[in-house]
Amino acid sequence: MDGNGRWAAARGLPRPAGHKEGLTSARLIVQECSRRGVLALTLFAFSSENWQRPPEEVSGLMSLFLEALEREVPELHANRVRIRFIGDRTALAVRLQARIAAAEAHTAGNGGLQLQIAVSYGGRWDIVQAAQSLARQCSSGSLRVEDIDEARFGQTLALAGIPETDLLIRTGGERRLSNFLLWNLAYAELYFTDCLWPDFDLTQVEAAFEYFASRERRFGRTSAQLSGAPDAVALKVGRS
Repeated sequence: MDGNGRWAAARGLPRPAGHKEGLTSARLIVQECSRRGVLALTLFAFSSENWQRPPEEVSGLMSLFLEALEREVPELHANRVRIRFIGDRTALAVRLQARIAAAEAHTAGNGGLQLQIAVSYGGRWDIVQAAQSLARQCSSGSLRVEDIDEARFGQTLALAGIPETDLLIRTGGERRLSNFLLWNLAYAELYFTDCLWPDFDLTQVEAAFEYFASRERRFGRTSAQLSGAPDAVALKVGRS
């Protein structure tokens, strides 16, 4: 969700004003994804690298998270949205950790949209955490090295139990992943837009979904296999 700071600067406003406006866009896309029957949505709210930002901006973002939890959770719960936070919680203030745990517990039984909010999250951190967990299981004798495969590894990542990621939307003009869901985005369609996050409205959502609908998702297969038509060329390899 990039572009909050630039959106504010273009209007002569402080950066926190852009972050607050970005919360409106987050609320809109959650509502729209829920309305469309999207199974899961993950919002990258604060990366492990964002701790390097000016202390006053980091402090403001943490306060905004607390404010958003107090205001948004009741409505999300009413709409049967299940909330889960992913990332290194040990870096967060104790008060924020408690609010996060309370929000997760309050919505745990909901069967609608599964909403993940990535805070203090990094894709490399996620993979390392999974590797350490599996290594500990092997060391204790509860897991054999031979039993570690892609499925087992995926079950140890932050998004365990969430459907495979189909679409990445990145606003703000950047064309890179920036350490977000590195494992889970292996076969996702990537949609980049110059639109700044506070301006990401329903028209922008529709454009992203139309892009996704236009893609042919082969997962290593041929177009003919997907359509059920015979391959145009059959290659035979044998010995003379």
